[in-house]
Amino acid sequence: MDDKGRRGARHAYTGKSIIIEPTSGNTGIALAGMAKILGYAVEIVIPEEASEETKQIIRNLGAQVYETSDDLCPKVGVGTDQSIALATSIASSRPHIYYSPNQYANEANFMGHYKGTGPEIWAQTAGKVTHLFTGVGTGGAITGIGTYLKERNPDVKIIGCQPQQDHLIQGWRNFEESAKPDLFLKREEVVDDWVHVDNEEAFSRVGEILANDRLLVSPSSATVYACMDKYNVLEGACVVGIFADDGRKFRSVYSDLGVMSNDEFDSALEGAMHVSVPDYE
Repeated sequence: MDDKGRRGARHAYTGKSIIIEPTSGNTGIALAGMAKILGYAVEIVIPEEASEETKQIIRNLGAQVYETSDDLCPKVGVGTDQSIALATSIASSRPHIYYSPNQYANEANFMGHYKGTGPEIWAQTAGKVTHLFTGVGTGGAITGIGTYLKERNPDVKIIGCQPQQDHLIQGWRNFEESAKPDLFLKREEVVDDWVHVDNEEAFSRVGEILANDRLLVSPSSATVYACMDKYNVLEGACVVGIFADDGRKFRSVYSDLGVMSNDEFDSALEGAMHVSVPDYE
């Protein structure tokens, strides 16, 4: 939204301008929160299998939520049952009313990580980072961070994390069943290697991380942890993994999959010092 404003393309808010965006969760939450402050109406198109907590947070922030029959990370391609295609179709058919940032193709996504997350990692590791592990949803994080780090040190290894087919990792895609987003395709050569993790490997790490580090993490963060653990790195390496989400939005998911009971989740949430409960939940 900030990039759109700087480029002078922002709709004048007349009560009819609507931002519409496909999302698997995090960007939808952020967009709904910013739009509420700035006075924009927001419509979010999200896969129906995204966690109920995710969808409720977006609704509580004032956005209209439309659910589609789609993967946990919206598919790229044609078909009105897919979140990206639906949002794009609505925006293009009524451009005087709708604007879609479309994080899956928007260069501002890449630049946010190239100018923000990448330099942050470089600074916090004092330039010693040797490996970066992260998953792919839009492709903005892995290409933005990876491009920046390799410009500083071409020997830094960028490792992509891939879930199994028919996976349960909200926000991630498996390239054997879901096409690569345009944003990722532009710079996919930045990725040096891939690690594959199945559902069982990923979800088993949620409890392990909680027990060892008192961190209540999301399925995607647990998957990154599992990938890091499987990958062989030399002693003395400085390894960074992107935990893009905490676990507070996944109470129902963890209960349904037997990862932890509701009581265990509540106890974990209370004991996880890194998690605060926002007013909009």
